Amino acid sequence: MAGTRTFRWILLIVGLLCGGYLGWRYFHAEPRNIATSSSGDGIGIPVTVTTVKTTDLPVYLQGLGTVQGFNTVVVRTRVDGQVDKIAFKEGQLVKQGDLIAQIDPRPFQATLDQAKAKKDQDEASLANANLDLKRYTELGEFATRQQLDTQRATVRQGTAQVEADTAAIANAQTQLDYTTIRAPIAGVTGFRQVDQGNIVNASTQTGIVTIAQVEPIAVIFTAPEERLPDIKTAMASHACKVIALSTDGKKILSEGTLSLINNQVDTTSGTIRLKAVFDNADHALWPGQSVSTRLLLNTVKDAVVVPDDVVQHGANGLYAYVVGPDNKAELHQIAIGASTDGQTIIEKGLTPGQNVIVSGQYRVQPGTVLTTTVADAGQTPAKAE
Repeated sequence: MAGTRTFRWILLIVGLLCGGYLGWRYFHAEPRNIATSSSGDGIGIPVTVTTVKTTDLPVYLQGLGTVQGFNTVVVRTRVDGQVDKIAFKEGQLVKQGDLIAQIDPRPFQATLDQAKAKKDQDEASLANANLDLKRYTELGEFATRQQLDTQRATVRQGTAQVEADTAAIANAQTQLDYTTIRAPIAGVTGFRQVDQGNIVNASTQTGIVTIAQVEPIAVIFTAPEERLPDIKTAMASHACKVIALSTDGKKILSEGTLSLINNQVDTTSGTIRLKAVFDNADHALWPGQSVSTRLLLNTVKDAVVVPDDVVQHGANGLYAYVVGPDNKAELHQIAIGASTDGQTIIEKGLTPGQNVIVSGQYRVQPGTVLTTTVADAGQTPAKAE
């Protein structure tokens, strides 16, 4: 029993000694820096790099907009009557002047015929009055002055009556023409609101159909009010191109031109409404459709650009990692300008030809030894001198 206790004590003492030795080795071992390769094998932190370039970079103002017909007309009847014919199909592309509907013309034709007959009657009376006036005039002193003046007045009355008949005929003809309803603009018809055989009247607010002009077509979109000076400057110097894209921004639908800056800023949202016009020959844009917009403000010539992912945010502002001459990382504080299509303009801090890290920065510190891979296929980063 005593031997067993002694053996246990020996094991305990040996375990304590071993544990203390291992702890001493752990705390006094040389620290390893994961940011810099200290193994001496020449293998650095793997990163992807690209070259700082100069190029002409377009500067776009992005926004959201809604497509609307360049002109939209609710086609209504201007006379009362029964619809004899509906001459269009819903969704049909119609031209200006195409027949839309036909109202029963018979009552209006009868009114026109009556007005013409009345004019014929009054013209006959006027002709007879003119003959009487001629006779009185030829009688000379045998006709009293009163008879002559009365006959002249009768002729003038007859003339006025004929003119009134002419106006009545024109009015009756107009009413008859209104029974044939034609498209006032070219465009696409919507849902039919009235069926053949129904009675319509001019006082009804519901139209027969709505026609929306889609060639050309307009897009209404907004921009922040602080960009208004830039937009006005661009519009004064050149025709500003506007690109309409799908709402996810991946597909270009059409290209047009900025035509209007609204005359006031929306004080509730701090935005200004803009209008762009598109030819839309392929009907890629449709009234009511939501789109993303890109307004070209200007093109920066010979801009120093890098991919957006090169730009990093730190406590002291924006920075980027440059691959130094000894293949070590160098931190450069930078200032940036506009960003377009994944490219950012560098205003200060980088120069063309430098190799910068575009991916893998999270493991990099200033002085880190790097193993680089070129981001752009077929491009080799330049060696720093």
